[in-house]
Amino acid sequence: MVLTSAVNADGGGADEESKPRRRRRKRRGRGQRKKNSPEEILASLYVRRWAFPDAPLNDADGDDPVRPAGKMVFEFHSHSTCSDGFLSPTALVERAHARGVNVLALTDHDTMAGVAEAVEAANKFGIRIIPGVEISAVYSPREESETEEPVHILAYYGSCGPSRFEALEKVLSSIRDGRYLRAEEMVFKLSKLNLPLKLDVVAKIAGNGVAPGRVHVACAMVESGYVQNLKQAFSRYLHDGGPAYAKGTEPFAEDVVRLICHTGGVAALAHPWALKNPVGVIRSLKDSGLHAIEVYRSDGKLSGFSDLADRYELVKIGGSDYHGRSGQDEPDLGSVAIPVLDVYEFLIKAQPAWRVAMQDMLSAMADEPSDINLQKIRASFLGNQEPEDPELDAIRVKLSGTELCNRKKCS
Repeated sequence: MVLTSAVNADGGGADEESKPRRRRRKRRGRGQRKKNSPEEILASLYVRRWAFPDAPLNDADGDDPVRPAGKMVFEFHSHSTCSDGFLSPTALVERAHARGVNVLALTDHDTMAGVAEAVEAANKFGIRIIPGVEISAVYSPREESETEEPVHILAYYGSCGPSRFEALEKVLSSIRDGRYLRAEEMVFKLSKLNLPLKLDVVAKIAGNGVAPGRVHVACAMVESGYVQNLKQAFSRYLHDGGPAYAKGTEPFAEDVVRLICHTGGVAALAHPWALKNPVGVIRSLKDSGLHAIEVYRSDGKLSGFSDLADRYELVKIGGSDYHGRSGQDEPDLGSVAIPVLDVYEFLIKAQPAWRVAMQDMLSAMADEPSDINLQKIRASFLGNQEPEDPELDAIRVKLSGTELCNRKKCS
């Protein structure tokens, strides 16, 4: 900057001569591919081997036998019609494929009902599914000066799912039941604001067996002509603390994190930028076993939360939080770029927990080889997607009489 100013002060001749050179440098720069560091190359190899163990690792151009082929696209945060999304699990996977997503985590609110359908659809496209769920919770601060606030915790599980599904489902079911009461209270509050809605209309919008959420109330408001779109419904009435907002029966966030750890999952704090007291929440949840935090968004990395992740030694992840709202302004699937080193750190943190969960599940199934348990083994991604493990192989031997233990067949 100082040199340029001095040249301009002399009349601009030298600056004019430098312009062609700058243009040539820019043109050369555009054609050059950013060179990966050795750490990035090794991390990329590890990530690709985990996602696609049978895929070749050579470069697409064939001139580099070390660099993994192509770019890996991870989507860690998405929703389907099983909660408040607008696409079925199958349609969500199809869109992910169209968007070039390689690994998709389905993280519906307080339910894992859509995972099986997503897995089946993903098999057609060569996409790997991470079974997940976004659990509604509440942070109750220890200090009286701090206020209680809603918190969402993302749970990520291995291919076999949670090791103690009954314990997890008991909590999720309680939260879903509370959603009906919450929807009823929101409808009541709206009626007091001269915006009457019928609860059965909200339930119908949510769909059969789906616990109604705020987005379903918002849809009913749009249909009734009270607001122009979902964004307006939230900004005017349904936002946290809004005139029609209502709390549910969510558990404490610390208990949710401990539950995720207990059931063999990885716990991550969702959209921390929406919190009023992010430092207090992060500190408390880290003490309870929190593994990761959303840092990356479609509009880039939030440096403040990246610093908090470093301070509390949390893995940095991110996702689009895609719901498929037609005509609404929201990031699309695969739009959040996550550095391969952070994906690698996530897998390094996740795989030991997932492996222990798998051992616990298979040991229980081997001890009681019922038809239901054998169906669970068939439904899992077991086999060529998991690394060699002596303990798992021992369990497979124990299950050999079921004809389900061939590593290549268990998929």
